[in-house]
Amino acid sequence: MQELLKALRSNGIVIYPTETLYALGCDATSEKACDRVAHVKGRSEERPLPLIIGGLDMLDLVTAEKSRSLLDLAGAFWPGPLSILVKALPGLPAWLSDEEGYTSVRWSGHPFASELSRRFRKPIVATSANLSGKPPAAMPEDIDPALLEMVDGAYFDPPWPRGHKPSTVVRMLGSSQLEIIREGEISIKKLCDKGFSVAVRNA
Repeated sequence: MQELLKALRSNGIVIYPTETLYALGCDATSEKACDRVAHVKGRSEERPLPLIIGGLDMLDLVTAEKSRSLLDLAGAFWPGPLSILVKALPGLPAWLSDEEGYTSVRWSGHPFASELSRRFRKPIVATSANLSGKPPAAMPEDIDPALLEMVDGAYFDPPWPRGHKPSTVVRMLGSSQLEIIREGEISIKKLCDKGFSVAVRNA
């Protein structure tokens, strides 16, 4: 933990476990650090970097949105693998948001990832820990050695990621209405079971 915190405070990039897969991350408020992650990943500007936080109280560090529907959705599935699109605060790095100003954030359900963000007191980038075109990593042995050489710290002790699907990504359309951007660990059925109506993008 201390090694990763030191790296994050120095604009470093790190590998850490989440509840779904291993993540490649950095200080989400640092343009320089986000540039490094995007360069390592070979990520295009059309694909914003997703974020994690360590508690609902940290949502204020990402967005000014505080609608009742957003808080209800977060309360139903956080901490956990549901990433919600929200309007990013002005001043956050451009790598975090799309052309409409939306960024993806979740309160991670992994104890280490959540605590890392809480101790850092900032949101952390959480893109999958793989080079562009390579499969995501669910176990320490799955991490590409080439990627390991590019980072400033890594945490591989258990609990390991569950290694199933990535987080589900949704956008709020209105009160109890959601658009599914990517169905992942949380199924459409689970969302509907909590009383949310769902539309699937491009369906």
